[in-house]
Parts: sequence; structure tokens; C-alpha cells
Amino acid sequence: MTENSSYIYGKNAVIEALESGNREFNRILISNTARSDEKIEKIKELAKKNGAIFQFVTKDKLNQLVPEARHQGVIAQVSPVKYEDIDDFIEKNAGNLTSVVILDGVEDSHNLGAIIRSAVCAGVKGIILPSRRGVLINSTVEKTSAGAVNNISVIKVNSLVNAVQKLKENNYWVIASDHHAEDNYYNINYTDMNFALIMGAEHSGISKSLLKLSDFKVKIPMLTNFNSLNVSNAAAIILFESVRQKLTANLKK
Repeated sequence: MTENSSYIYGKNAVIEALESGNREFNRILISNTARSDEKIEKIKELAKKNGAIFQFVTKDKLNQLVPEARHQGVIAQVSPVKYEDIDDFIEKNAGNLTSVVILDGVEDSHNLGAIIRSAVCAGVKGIILPSRRGVLINSTVEKTSAGAVNNISVIKVNSLVNAVQKLKENNYWVIASDHHAEDNYYNINYTDMNFALIMGAEHSGISKSLLKLSDFKVKIPMLTNFNSLNVSNAAAIILFESVRQKLTANLKK
């Protein structure tokens, strides 16, 4: 693998990357023992349509490229995900109600992938990641997101504080998920505002500087004292409350 390429693996992830049209494919490797099912046939069809080379190799070859990964018999060598500039993102979405998720130090690739998948399903337009603290896009993220990473703006910033301040200057309301908060997540009206949802690191939570900048702090109520809900699950719960509210509001119109 070269410096300017990365591997994505798994049938859905490869299909989504091919359909997105925003990745350059070097080659697609398919196990010669893979069952020729509907998804394999779709990958071959999309590869031909995109002018991407695909070839059949041994399963051992695939295992060597991505050890211990569940590649489902398909690996693609592609250009890396392009990170978007936050100013470009704000300008592109000006005039539309827009939501973004900010991840403050999330370190687990599976969590990041799951959050991206939920965010895309919930209509979120962007994911903001710190450049130095926390996981960035990698093969595991791509696989876990089932290719959803190709359908959302991924924004990498040097300072989350500066990013939040910039969003606030552009009429975004900032919501922090904090288990010490007084308000429950469903007490916020998400329907008529741009909002940025901040989710904290798996162990340390959201930094004090970001909490101070937040317009709202919300929690997910628990029936027990065991309050260590997985960050990806917590993000999905809050995001889909915003979906529920928007769908309900539309039905009332």
C-alpha cells in the first residue's frame, strides 16, 4: 500500500465507496473462493462502470493485507478519505438547517465508524474530528460505518474550541452530551435550528473548555447507577430523537 492509498474491506463498504464516486480506486481484490452472491456481482458491475480494476486472489492474500479483519472476501485499495475544511463546510451548507457531530477525543475505531453510520442515517451533514487527539478515518472505521463515511463531510481541525466558536458565529447551537447535565436529551427542540452535538471521549468525556462553550448540556436518563453507555449508542439515541422530532413536526404541517 502506498502513502496515498488505503484499504477498505467488506462488501457493503466497498459498494458504498464505488457508488459515492468520490474515491479513486487502484484495484479491487476478490477472493477466488468467495461465493458469487448478489453483492459480489454488484461490486464487479460497479468496478467496470467506474473503470476500476478487479482481480481474483487467494483468501490467504487477503488475510495478509488486512490481518484479523472480517473482509468478507473483498478488499479495495483506494485513495484516502478527503478531509473537508470547516469554512468550506459552513459555506456549502449556509441557508439550510444543518447538524454536525463533534467528537472530542473518541479513540475507538469501531465507535467512530458506528457514530458515522448513525449520523448519516439521521441526516447529519458533517463529523468534526480533532487532528491530534482521537482516532481518524482508517480501514476499521470504513468497515464499521458500512461505507457511510463516503456520504458525509469529514472535517479535521487543529482546535475543537476554534471550530465550536466558528460554528456558533454561524448560528449553530452547541449541545454537549454530559451525564452530569440537568436536562434530558429529549427536552431540547432540535427541529428549527442548526446544531452541533458534542460527544466526549470514552473515558474522560467532554473537555471543560468545550462544555463552557455549549449552549445546552443534556443527559440520557438511566434507571440504574450504571451510567457508562457506549458513546456510539449514546450518539445514536440523541440523534434519532432529533429525527423523531422532525418527522413529528412534518406530520403536523
